[in-house]
Amino acid sequence: MTDEIKSAREIAREKIDRLGEVTEEERLRWKYAPEGEMLASKYLGKGCDLAAELKRYEEKAKAYLKEGAESVLLAGIGLPQNEQSKSRNKKAMDGLKIIKKDKAAMEEVFININNIFDHYAGQGEQQREQTRESLKAEFNAKLQQAMEQQLGSVAGLEINVENLPQFQEEWRRISANMDIQYISLMEGYKKEIRNIK
Repeated sequence: MTDEIKSAREIAREKIDRLGEVTEEERLRWKYAPEGEMLASKYLGKGCDLAAELKRYEEKAKAYLKEGAESVLLAGIGLPQNEQSKSRNKKAMDGLKIIKKDKAAMEEVFININNIFDHYAGQGEQQREQTRESLKAEFNAKLQQAMEQQLGSVAGLEINVENLPQFQEEWRRISANMDIQYISLMEGYKKEIRNIK
């Protein structure tokens, strides 16, 4: 057993030796990127002055702080499903404006993202509602047919199919598929944001 442990240690040591020395850049990233993530989380949560917090750090740390903050802020942007998510989106986008130098490029991408949000809240909401009503009608018809086969006449019997687990599961699946198109467009714009200095 000791030979196996020693052998595993030797293998680990060889892998570490092959990696070489840790660079100064890697050390800075390991130290400051997580701090940037924490700053962005604090900014999105309780709220803090992100620009003032970043100014407290030395210049060589700022790029890594911003890198960490960027990942959290980008994750904070999602489909505007309610007022809370709309507010979070705005705050995350404002935070990204703080950490990016090219404000004009950022504004251009945000216009595109806001267009997605507007479509999602307008036409997208109408499509979701129409699809939900169609699904509801389909479930009602199937349920009525099944009940008539088992019970005979069921005139006047009303069942809210939206409460059925099968309906809810099917609606979640359909709704998620409808959201995918918006999410994939947003992911494309998030990639653009990552490339903006």
